[in-house]
Amino acid sequence: MKAAVLYGKEDVRVERVVRRELQPGEVRIRIEAALTCGTDLKVFKRGYHAKMIVPPAVFGHELAGTISELGAGVSGWKIGERVVVANSAPCGECFFCRNRQENLCDDLLFVNGAYAESIVIPARVVQKNLLRLKPETDFRDAALVEPLACVVQGVEDTKLARGQHVLVIGAGPIGLMFVALAKELGCDVTVAGRHTARLRAAKKLGASKVIDVGDGKNLAGKIRDATKTRFDAVIEATGRPEVWEAAAQLVRKGGAVNFFGGCPAGTSITLDTTLIHYSNLTLLASFHHTPRTIRRALEFIEAGVIHSRDFVDGECALSELPELLKSMTAGNRAVKTFVRVRE
Repeated sequence: MKAAVLYGKEDVRVERVVRRELQPGEVRIRIEAALTCGTDLKVFKRGYHAKMIVPPAVFGHELAGTISELGAGVSGWKIGERVVVANSAPCGECFFCRNRQENLCDDLLFVNGAYAESIVIPARVVQKNLLRLKPETDFRDAALVEPLACVVQGVEDTKLARGQHVLVIGAGPIGLMFVALAKELGCDVTVAGRHTARLRAAKKLGASKVIDVGDGKNLAGKIRDATKTRFDAVIEATGRPEVWEAAAQLVRKGGAVNFFGGCPAGTSITLDTTLIHYSNLTLLASFHHTPRTIRRALEFIEAGVIHSRDFVDGECALSELPELLKSMTAGNRAVKTFVRVRE
């Protein structure tokens, strides 16, 4: 079968790979929808991810499809069933799993290989994070489950609630998902970001105000001047250290800041300790997802709160994926791209 294989820094090749035999408990999925992801772009740029993928390895992790083969001992599933699968599963036994923090599991098992004609799902992931789709659920919509589950985690960690004034900094896929869920909860949402198309998407998803931050300089001042307010909650969704610092300056006394965007390894920031202490701020960060937030994300999708049409604005053939990733590295501003895994 054809699959995209990561070999190292900015080196992805579409090749024919051998379809391996299933081990007991495993499931093979024929991929019907695969989507690009900001995390995959980071991995492409770096050439690896210490926890998620070590090259050479098949690549990609946002997918939905149909079951095409069942390994020995698999029960409760049938060939032909429409499914979505998360990109990891916790062990269920470590300290964090026992304390309902499965996103921090000491032995998270990751799955890669979405950019391919089919993918083998390990037994643990089959047991914990393989979900059945309703007949009417579009595969493209379902493929958004994994990133949306991370956003669900962030929304719950931040304790967003009806009536709150929420600022989302960053109008990429994650920022836009925060807009949609915060709006669904009854929050008043402001988005600060760049690029007209993305800000237009934020407005469509329910943002009451959008702010073009331009070159990003004097970010806190620009947002403060444009809004004349301090926010109940601020979501940082860019993964830039200077934006982390600005976020803490834009929240009200007693408010919460979620440093959701992951910064490059080794990065540090400077925060005003007087501001944090005397304003009684809550500073937190959200990472990954849990089996529960995966299921909650699918509920949002199947309820019509999240649609792929609001996030997927490009399409390419699998053979074109290496060039697409290079163009994204060079500044291609597509929100998400649907990858056709079969020509």
